[in-house]
Amino acid sequence: MDRRSFLIPAAGACLLPEAAQSQEAGRKTRLYRIDYFYYRQGGQAARLNQFFSSQAPLLAKHTRALGFFNAVFAPRLQTLMVLSGFESMDGMMSAASQVEADTGYQKAFEQLESGSEQPFDSSQRLLLAATDFSPEVVLLPEKPKSPRYFELRVYHSPTLRQLHLLHERFAGAEVKIFHRSGIHPILYADTIVGPDLPNLTYLMPFATLSDREKAWDAFAADPEWVKVRAESVARGGQIVDNNNLSLWRAAPYSPIQ
Repeated sequence: MDRRSFLIPAAGACLLPEAAQSQEAGRKTRLYRIDYFYYRQGGQAARLNQFFSSQAPLLAKHTRALGFFNAVFAPRLQTLMVLSGFESMDGMMSAASQVEADTGYQKAFEQLESGSEQPFDSSQRLLLAATDFSPEVVLLPEKPKSPRYFELRVYHSPTLRQLHLLHERFAGAEVKIFHRSGIHPILYADTIVGPDLPNLTYLMPFATLSDREKAWDAFAADPEWVKVRAESVARGGQIVDNNNLSLWRAAPYSPIQ
């Protein structure tokens, strides 16, 4: 396996939509990449975590945002998710070049690849463009006593027109209702290379699963949300026809906690 495969974008990923290229000039993180590493029971998980734990400081130097998450509830429980943020496609390629030139990284990668068993069974990569209403990822000043849970939601819209209406709903009232309900996503992004297009993806932390349940209950019961959703359906129909969610916990070495 080419060591650059952890860093270079997926084939064809340079074909960014105009919407992603025309975001406001002040945004630092324009692109997010999600890598899923699927492993089997045994020693693969330990090898993957050892590798990324040793290389997290180096990778963090060359990314706008970086997080490592272990699956709690996902299609495959034996999954490690890596989130990376970049200012541009050129920035992503530059980061790959600098990381792969590091001798410590080269040595760690060779060690990961050594042995009779491959380090993981398969992987999947998604490339996403931050929405105009997406915040910048801010690291906590101190590591929490217990790793937080992170909920990843992917909302598939039947058409691009309906995805645009979904953007309008989020940027209008929905995000505000989220915040007063106790839901604080750290990013919103559209998948530009990956499955089930078009879709909107967002990631939000919770201190506990109980906090998550209380927040979503409060959101569902919010009178303004009930009204906003009814108006949204009347205007554009079911603008979300498929909602996929998964739950993750930050790895001990993850910069995003």
